[in-house]
Amino acid sequence: MPDWIVPLGDVRYTGEDIEALAATYRSGWLSQGAKVAAFEAAFGEYVGSRHAVAVASGTAALHLICVALGLGAGDEVLLPSLTFAATAAVVTHVAATPVFVDVRSHSRPWLSADGVEAAIGSRTRAIINMSYGGHPGEVLALAELARARGLALIEDAAHAAGTRVGGRHAGTIGIAGAFSFFANKNLPLGEGGMLVTDDPQLARRARQLRSHGLSADTWARHHGHASDYQVHEAGFNYRFDEARAALGLRLLWRLGQENERRSALAERYWTELSRVDGVRPVLAREQEPEAVSSWHIYPLLLDPKLDRDAFRSRLGAAGVQTSVHYPPLHLMPAFATSRASRLTATEEYARQTVTVPLFPHMSEEQQAHVIASIVNACRS
Repeated sequence: MPDWIVPLGDVRYTGEDIEALAATYRSGWLSQGAKVAAFEAAFGEYVGSRHAVAVASGTAALHLICVALGLGAGDEVLLPSLTFAATAAVVTHVAATPVFVDVRSHSRPWLSADGVEAAIGSRTRAIINMSYGGHPGEVLALAELARARGLALIEDAAHAAGTRVGGRHAGTIGIAGAFSFFANKNLPLGEGGMLVTDDPQLARRARQLRSHGLSADTWARHHGHASDYQVHEAGFNYRFDEARAALGLRLLWRLGQENERRSALAERYWTELSRVDGVRPVLAREQEPEAVSSWHIYPLLLDPKLDRDAFRSRLGAAGVQTSVHYPPLHLMPAFATSRASRLTATEEYARQTVTVPLFPHMSEEQQAHVIASIVNACRS
């Protein structure tokens, strides 16, 4: 691996975090049990959701939502192309058709409510909003549109642990939300996800489907709550484990503090980089002044005259890791049969964006190095 001076993201655990993991392994109970239930309760309270269902990944959470809503062949789901592959893949996994909709603009890279309204057809069943970079986007307008048109609003909240708008946490505004605990997320457990919803029937079905559709899981049988089980419908192996739940309980209580640090770093980036010719910060607070962003990533928009590959190479040579979020899905072979209108803003943004390092324990010296490297890369 390259020896980055400033990696794109970084994860640090305390001695107490490691001890929580060790205690779980010493307990002898590793699969889904009391720690998972405690983590679900704590996460549900944190986001303000009646039900929280821990699962194997954010993708699993999205898939279970689609299955529980009964999406299938002949149905269309409206979603952004500017997102990770999982957002669209789960739609195809239930045999529904992804319909890609443009973002608001190349400087506001989130799903356009106007574009969604224009794309609604007779087969449209659902909308998936993705909180890009931790920004809530137009989720409130999308929720109102979904209610008016009788559609389900699903929230891909993979970036949004800590994001709030309109007095509510992202993921709780639609029918259900899916969070990710992948290693690069704000709550990094390596793998894992959480489905949140206020709908008791959706939550009940998700709980059953995550463990092969069994009527009673191993924990219930171990404690004598059931002696046997039935399989009411074929489910999946999407269970969560005790060790990650124990770590999640540790990380959840400091998530707010770490997101505040991310916000402070984002403010410094904005202050310093707004004065640099050739780059422009994307996720400015002025775009949604009443929202609280999780600042999952920090994307920049490059001047079209700058060669992005050369720009990234210069930063790489300076020891600064970068990425691109995201290559548009409608241009990927896996989604060639999906439908899309003209996605001009999506394609323009995707050609010009670069993500630079942001993580809560980034030092002032590391951030200063990133900023100086960006300035030099723009001048070269």
